[in-house]
Amino acid sequence: MTRNTSSAFTPVGLALRGRGAHKIVCTVGDAAHILIKDWPCGDGDEYVAAVKACVDAINGQIGPEQFRKALLRAADEAGIAALTVVHR
Repeated sequence: MTRNTSSAFTPVGLALRGRGAHKIVCTVGDAAHILIKDWPCGDGDEYVAAVKACVDAINGQIGPEQFRKALLRAADEAGIAALTVVHR
């Protein structure tokens, strides 16, 4: 089974709690790290769904943009401000 943590999606800026805790997430691997290490709470339904979607994206069962939607729902649930990052 091929694992793909470098799958890119439309970048998301997350304003996590704490000074200097702004993160830009561009890949499934970036998001996995944030979900496991930096997420403020690990018990919400959308958080659990995002972790599962992350595993599914790494395993190629869903696309990175589908995972991104799950990440945004989890951010909303946790009260994390999220915005799309636009490169010029």
